[in-house]
Amino acid sequence: MNSPSPLPSVGVVACGALSTDIARITAARGWEVSVHPLPPLLHNHPERIAGEVDRLLTELTPRYATLAVAYSDCGSRGAIDGVCERHGVRRLGGDHCYDVYAGVERLRAVFEDEPGTYVLTDFLASSFTRTVIAELGLDRYPQLRDDYFAHYTRVVWLAGHRTPAVEAAAYAAAHRIGLPLEIIDVGLTGLEAELATLLLPPPTPR
Repeated sequence: MNSPSPLPSVGVVACGALSTDIARITAARGWEVSVHPLPPLLHNHPERIAGEVDRLLTELTPRYATLAVAYSDCGSRGAIDGVCERHGVRRLGGDHCYDVYAGVERLRAVFEDEPGTYVLTDFLASSFTRTVIAELGLDRYPQLRDDYFAHYTRVVWLAGHRTPAVEAAAYAAAHRIGLPLEIIDVGLTGLEAELATLLLPPPTPR
C-alpha cells in the first residue's frame, strides 16, 4: 500500500500589499513557500480582515504542514490574534506593516519628529490612485482633499525595494495630496526577519 504524499511544507496567508515583497524574499532565500494573498483593500475595512484570514486558514489547513499569517494587527483590535490562536499559527509582529518594514522604534521616531506624517509603502505609492484617491472619492470630488489631509504636514515613503518607477509614484502621490515627500530607505530586512521567525524552524539546542 502506498503511503500518502507528504503535505507541502508552508503556506502563508498574506496581505496582498505584502505579497510581492514576500515572494521576492522567499525566492531569494530559496524558501519553499506558497503565498495566498487576500485583497489589499481589506485595509479599508479592518473589521473584516480577521474573518477573511479565518476563512482562508480553514480552507488551507488540510493542504499544508505549516501555515503562517503575514498580517500585523492591522487595526483589527486583537481579532487577528484570536484567529491565529484558534488555528495555532503565528502572525507578523507589530501593530501594522509599517512596524514590520521600518521597525517599531524607528517608526516611533518618525511620528515623534512630526506627528502629522502620512506614511507610504512601495505598494501604497504604486497603487495610490486606486487604493487612496479612488477609495476616498477624490477622483470624483477633488475638493475634499483638504478635508481628508488637512492635519498632515508631510509624506514619508518607507522605501523597501526602491526603483525609479516607485520613486516617481511616491512623488506623484505626495503631489496629489499637496504635501512634501521624504524618503527613508528601509529595505526588506525587517520583513525578511519577521518571515524567518514565522517560517523557519527554531535552531536545535546544542
